[in-house]
Amino acid sequence: MSSKKPKSAKYTPQATSSKATYIVGGLAIVVIAALVIGGILLTKSSDEPRNAGYGAVQNAAVTVTMEDAGVVRLGLPDVTNTIDVFEDPMCPYCAQLEQKHGQEVAQAIDEGKFAVRYHILNFLNRLSASGDYSTRAVAASQCVAQSGDAIAYSKFHGELFSPENQPPENGKSDLSNEDLAKLAKDAGANDTVVNCITSGERVQQAAADAETGRAALAASGATGTPAVVHNGQVVDALSNPDWVSQVSQ
Repeated sequence: MSSKKPKSAKYTPQATSSKATYIVGGLAIVVIAALVIGGILLTKSSDEPRNAGYGAVQNAAVTVTMEDAGVVRLGLPDVTNTIDVFEDPMCPYCAQLEQKHGQEVAQAIDEGKFAVRYHILNFLNRLSASGDYSTRAVAASQCVAQSGDAIAYSKFHGELFSPENQPPENGKSDLSNEDLAKLAKDAGANDTVVNCITSGERVQQAAADAETGRAALAASGATGTPAVVHNGQVVDALSNPDWVSQVSQ
């Protein structure tokens, strides 16, 4: 029998720590922390509104018209460069797009760089407390648009997607027709618009128009909302911070 002891199968690492190890480790922690903080600051900066302080459309020459299937065109009458925007009033990413680029878009409209054709959809009705909020918001948008008041429409559109007014998905409540009418009135809409919204006179038509808009969205090649389409091409509006200048004339 051998007198040698069997080797242990357990690996026991040797102590290698030294002052240099701790220094390198400390530097690594500092670098990682700097990267994390820098990433947070960059993300925060990239989410901030573009052209903050500009507000809604201001140019009195801008017009708002309702086209076929409830599509709302907002822009100077002679502008041929247009973008199509598809959104649902309940969509949180649509709100993100509006909050980040809404003022930048308003200025571009005022300056005649492009006109916007809004397609307001209602596929998120099922996630609203009332079961029909998106449709009622589409109807309210149409009521404001058919008044011909472009400035009021721009303000109302922005308020629909503001954090203070957009209902949360699967929330316990949403906005009544009276609430939507108040938003419109506060945006400068007249009493005819207020009555149109509170009476719900466009709700049935809005539902049909939203379905047409859904088909147009699918035909555009976009996979969901928000979607921005320019010259037949889907624009990466959520990820590309420079898309507004890129689609401008």
